[in-house]
Amino acid sequence: MIAPVVSAPTVSRGVRLGYGVGSFCTATVNAVPGLLLLYYMTNFLAVPAWLAGVVVTAPKAWDLIINPLVGRWSDRTRSRMGPRRPWLLAGACTLPIAFFLVFAGPPLTGVPAALYVGACFMATATAYALFEVPYKAMPGEMTHDYHERTSLLQWRMIFIGAATAISGVLAPAIVSSQGANGTVGSYRLMAATIAVILLVAMFGSFFGTARAPMTGAPEADRGGWREQFAAIKGNSAFIWITALACTQMLAVSMMLAAAPYFAAYTIGTPAATQTLFAALVGPMLLTMPLWVRLSKRFGKRGAMVLAALLFGGGTAAAVATPLFGPLYAHLTILVVGVGIAGVQLLLFSMLADVIAADAARTGKRRAGVLTGLWTAIESGVSSFGALIFGVILSLGGFIESEPSTPVQQPDSAVTAVLIGQTAVPAVIIFASVLMTLKYRLTPPVGPGPDESG
Repeated sequence: MIAPVVSAPTVSRGVRLGYGVGSFCTATVNAVPGLLLLYYMTNFLAVPAWLAGVVVTAPKAWDLIINPLVGRWSDRTRSRMGPRRPWLLAGACTLPIAFFLVFAGPPLTGVPAALYVGACFMATATAYALFEVPYKAMPGEMTHDYHERTSLLQWRMIFIGAATAISGVLAPAIVSSQGANGTVGSYRLMAATIAVILLVAMFGSFFGTARAPMTGAPEADRGGWREQFAAIKGNSAFIWITALACTQMLAVSMMLAAAPYFAAYTIGTPAATQTLFAALVGPMLLTMPLWVRLSKRFGKRGAMVLAALLFGGGTAAAVATPLFGPLYAHLTILVVGVGIAGVQLLLFSMLADVIAADAARTGKRRAGVLTGLWTAIESGVSSFGALIFGVILSLGGFIESEPSTPVQQPDSAVTAVLIGQTAVPAVIIFASVLMTLKYRLTPPVGPGPDESG
């Protein structure tokens, strides 16, 4: 694969901030349902754990259709706002409403409640695609410089850290504001608050990227689906970065779904969800400059291996939480946070490299198609994390309930929570380390283009 040598324009700080704030959408829409939706359905709507896992997973199959479509449409869009920003506006107008409806809490339980949540979550996935797919395509078109893309995305990751803090600390705090375990009303209040934050952040990104540079992006690829998929099939760097993202985000989604259960049944207090997320998010806000330097020192692949080892090592170590207690659990999650910070920054930076290299090699603008496929596949595969964890809970004998009729979980269910939070995700993460070694796209060397396998 060819990585071009091009002098990149400087992306202003205002544009970096404007672009970065859009990450509130990325982090919040992934984190809040990933963290709270399964627990909300099993413990408040009396939905069986396996069915709740299906509800969280099923709408993601729609991503495989809608995300590539939005990417293709945005590639071909011509407007005074550029090809991507009209879609950012469409997502900003629809996503906050759909998100609120997921947690609106109608007077339903069991299967009817599962059907309602599933329909609203499907609408959320559609609105999310309208914003997120074009949004992720933009960095590869703002600059062609290999390392400036990492620097640009550093701002995005800082906002992801802030949004994750809001998702993982503020959202559970609002839920527990009306009782330690929360109420349907407190979930509704949480959803309204997060929806307002989404609205402000997404419009902020739309207006903040108005002056974003475009690096002479080529014409959109006008080929049909068959030609575009055939070209992507031969793009080895894209295939491997997509497979790597799927593997790592599968582990992340499992841990998000397991976090409230881990806090309630392993640590012994639901409120620990907030402090665990504080331990996770802190490194994301503080270590981004370090990961930028490490990527320059060891290359993006080397830095990714280090990040994944920290991520997996902290996750595996958390299995000993019943022996060493809550403080130990928080220390292991701190290590996980350092690893996740590097993993997420490098994933998005490597994707932007692949998009820019593809444009240079083919002379076609396919950023939207590539990003749409990447987002759809990654989102679809990672959504199985909640389903896998739901199945683990069911195998462990977890008993669904409503707040008015709490139940005592059997020891097997408590063990299942621990395994689903630690051992299984750790195995998945360590597998991603081996996959990282297959990534071959490197920075330009010398006066000519760099050839990478």
